[in-house]
Amino acid sequence: MRDFLEFEEPLRALEERIEKLTKSSSKKQSVARLIRLLQTRVAKHERDLFGALTPWQRVQIARHPQRPSMLHYLDHTCQNFLELHGDRTFGDDKAIVGGFATFQDHSICVIGHEKGQGFKDRVKRNFGMPNPEGYRKARRLMQLAEKFNRPIVTFIDTPGAYPGVGAEERGQAEAIARNLFVMARLRVPIVAIITGEGGSGGALALGVADRVVMLEHSIYSVISPEGCAAILWENPAKTQEAAAALKMTAAELLNAGVIDDVVPEPLGGAHRDVAATSQSLTTTLQTHLSHLTRLSPEILLENRDHKFRRMLALADS
Repeated sequence: MRDFLEFEEPLRALEERIEKLTKSSSKKQSVARLIRLLQTRVAKHERDLFGALTPWQRVQIARHPQRPSMLHYLDHTCQNFLELHGDRTFGDDKAIVGGFATFQDHSICVIGHEKGQGFKDRVKRNFGMPNPEGYRKARRLMQLAEKFNRPIVTFIDTPGAYPGVGAEERGQAEAIARNLFVMARLRVPIVAIITGEGGSGGALALGVADRVVMLEHSIYSVISPEGCAAILWENPAKTQEAAAALKMTAAELLNAGVIDDVVPEPLGGAHRDVAATSQSLTTTLQTHLSHLTRLSPEILLENRDHKFRRMLALADS
């Protein structure tokens, strides 16, 4: 069953009518003509609607309950995934999934946020909000990848790091900061892919990469639109204005030089066709890894350092 977002409601009535007519099993030519007419109307409405999305509407798509997760993309892009667990200090955080897999006949390390599918799975994975042990597990796997000279691919999709008391007691801020420090100096190629929400430091802890790629309808920001509206305007009604002001969409961030590439999505979003989205993602990932793996560790580090210093200079200007 497809979930319709608030701004997609005009499509619901049309698609429900098409479904009802299709199930009627009527062989009348008039019914067949009406179905084709309604399908044409739906296609036109979708082209108009998704061709002029507002930033807030893109936020809604990025958070769509049926949006593919990291494990969906792994199923379509990689083989022989071997998941590794635990941070060797506290426990195994299910909000971070990581291990080694085969991509295009090459071994890579894959690490990412996992929000889960269905309510019970989402609760188990804390809705994709990692605790410190999740980031420490990620760091352990990155250092293991460096030891065996394996490229690293991270999948980012989180509202942010978990802000609970226990997480703070176990050093949430230190865990994130340590990841930034370690990723900046890893001597293997790193590609970060933002597949849904890239929220605050929780996203950046997996985002210090040689190439940062975003799916077309994903978002990446230091704060959520709701949080921004609450702080700046003290008014939740300003959420849409905040989404526009934050410049958090893929196209805006590519234009600003914050990210390196955008992966196109099917009309309506990645959840409409996971296989097609995965194919586009595979092509993009293959292109970037092919280039990065030809560079020496010294050149990788020099380019990575320049990349983030350039962004810092842009922020200061």
